Amino acid sequence: MIFKDIWLDIKAVQERDPAARNALEVFLLYQGVHALIWHRFAHWFYNHRMFFIARLISQIARFFTLIEIHPGARLGHGILIDHGCGVVIGETTVVGDNCTIYQGVTLGGVGTKKGKRHPTLGNNVMVGAGAKILGAFEVGDNCSIAANAVLLKPLEDNVTAVGIPARAIKKDGVTIPKEKKSLTPEEYEGMKRRMEQMEKEIGFLKDALRDARKDAQSRPADTEK
Repeated sequence: MIFKDIWLDIKAVQERDPAARNALEVFLLYQGVHALIWHRFAHWFYNHRMFFIARLISQIARFFTLIEIHPGARLGHGILIDHGCGVVIGETTVVGDNCTIYQGVTLGGVGTKKGKRHPTLGNNVMVGAGAKILGAFEVGDNCSIAANAVLLKPLEDNVTAVGIPARAIKKDGVTIPKEKKSLTPEEYEGMKRRMEQMEKEIGFLKDALRDARKDAQSRPADTEK
């Protein structure tokens, strides 16, 4: 099973990285593949409760690849970690099949409680360079997380998310209109005060204009006299 997963990871690089020339080159020279190979073995030891050996393997992999994958993380088939430097994948993370993860990505947790605290990614998810997905929630199949986005809440299937914090901008390839922001009570009171002040100023200007018109109308009469 481990060797099948490794072969599928190599094939994923060949299929999705246009710079990859052949399987041998990918196997020998791609640090993302190396990190996944180390992880497949570390995860086996982790599942068999040999935690120290699992952790030791993961730290060796981190030293050589600059990619940190906790041995407890569950990764699917056909994973592509492209470039890879700075990727961090936490202990309770689940990554589905055929996902693509670029450099600088963090699949992290929030808080210090034990149990599920890292994200679950569906199949065919793309996580752009520098993106952060933080918390114990699900990201649906076929989602795309833009570079440098910070995702803090679940996503449905087929969604594209961008920004800090990340928000959905597309669903099934169709642009999602921006939600209108509702006013807080403080903002409403502030706007009410400004409107009252504007009404007073407009009233003052009306009075001044009325007086100016009266003066203009009285001047011709004074001239005739």
